[in-house]
Amino acid sequence: MRRILIPLLLVAVAACKEEVAPLVYQAVPVETRAIAVSVRAAGNVQPDTVVEVKSKASGEILQMAVETGQDVSRGQLLVQVDQRTPRNTLAQTEAELEVAKARFANAEAQNRRSTELFKSASITEQEHETAVLAVANARAEVVRAQVAYENAKIRMDDTDVRAPIAGTIISKNVERGQVISSPTSDVGGGTVLLKMADLNLVQVRTLVDETDIGKVRAGLRASVTVDAYPNQPFTGEVLKIEPQAETAQNVTMFPVLIRIENRNGLLKPGMNADVEIQVGRRDSALAVPNAALRTQRDVNSAAQVLGIDSTRFAEMMRLADAVRDSARQAAAPARDSAKPAGAPAPAPAPGGATMTTPDGRTIALPPGVTEPQVREIFRKRFSGGTLTAQEQAVMQQLMRSMGGGRAGGGARRPGGSDYQFGGDYIVFVNRGGEIVPVHIRTGLTDLDYSEVISGLKATDSVVILPSASLVQAQEQFRQRMGSFANQGVPGMRQTTNTPTPAGAAATPARPTGGTGGPR
Repeated sequence: MRRILIPLLLVAVAACKEEVAPLVYQAVPVETRAIAVSVRAAGNVQPDTVVEVKSKASGEILQMAVETGQDVSRGQLLVQVDQRTPRNTLAQTEAELEVAKARFANAEAQNRRSTELFKSASITEQEHETAVLAVANARAEVVRAQVAYENAKIRMDDTDVRAPIAGTIISKNVERGQVISSPTSDVGGGTVLLKMADLNLVQVRTLVDETDIGKVRAGLRASVTVDAYPNQPFTGEVLKIEPQAETAQNVTMFPVLIRIENRNGLLKPGMNADVEIQVGRRDSALAVPNAALRTQRDVNSAAQVLGIDSTRFAEMMRLADAVRDSARQAAAPARDSAKPAGAPAPAPAPGGATMTTPDGRTIALPPGVTEPQVREIFRKRFSGGTLTAQEQAVMQQLMRSMGGGRAGGGARRPGGSDYQFGGDYIVFVNRGGEIVPVHIRTGLTDLDYSEVISGLKATDSVVILPSASLVQAQEQFRQRMGSFANQGVPGMRQTTNTPTPAGAAATPARPTGGTGGPR
């Protein structure tokens, strides 16, 4: 049985030595598509404005004119408090006012007689002054009585509690017959009778994770869905972001308020809501799949998977880096104003020479400048060398020809409003039958695609490689098969063949670790 198994295992090892089929990549064309980025969170509906209704008068509630859920207009009667004490006070102050007015009239009459008598020298000057003072005191008494009467009228009016705003009664805290206290006389703030709110405007208070809060700002549109109307989304906008974070289950979140018009009254306070805040949208963005994006950390591994020679790939990266760095400097506003003294600024002549950059863009060369000279300028610039005034002028002209580093079809970020999105990546592009690395800058990104700000054209195709886990698994499989082929399958005896000199008889090798030949 052993003689049969050993050849079979040797055949298995020989099969393991065969090369694993190379990974196949997928070329995907750059496409124009809509990209929408949103932040999702859960919240609840709240009134935009809530008013606590209290009574300035103290006493027993005689009438409750409204019920919870009732719509009321401004000034409508809500609650009536016992009026007996305020009514008595009003009658008393009214009588005191009448007395004060009579005393004032009497003082004026006496003052007129005193004046006539003083003119005829019938009374002394001191007696005349006393009459004048009596008039002033009577006038002041009238004013005090008038104020007391007006205050009594106000207290009488306060027994009728009326709606301060037009809205809806959302809660009722008292009932008829209950004795309430006034906030003006109670240090506890008085009794809250009702709560009412204007439900024509409502808010949704939601908690947004701190990792997403940087994308949210006031004024962004939001879509709100409630369980009561799952097929009817409501549109609102972000009102504000509260500055104080809240922590729940070791997760830091920030409250965000979203204001919604509720003219039809469908949204009720307390409803649970699902919120989707639209933080960015491009309707016609030049986009690539996220699977095609590579970083500096994995670009070398991707090049190996694609079978690109390491020396050739290093040269590609140097040229791509040089174009990227020069384009960034040319895009800076201060770049154009920092021209060397006496440096010419040639313009490309119609019908002049052109060249194709490493990222696939065709640019016009300045008059008298050849493609090898341009490549030498790029290499010199990338290696840290100092460019002459003429070379700097050529570099500036090339950057202007490339549009300041922006690729055709890329969408400029409006006003920096989405500065938090995107980044710098590397993609592999098929240029003339050769796969080359290209630096790109991305903008908005969703789970599948990223907006291309610069670096690609609409006619390009990017390379999508297998996932990193698949590449790693296949690499480990190759290494394991190579280990089996070199060291032998565990549990199987290995044989060593010794070269036989010419003319000598071949001697069978003995199995290593054995004590004898086969039985």
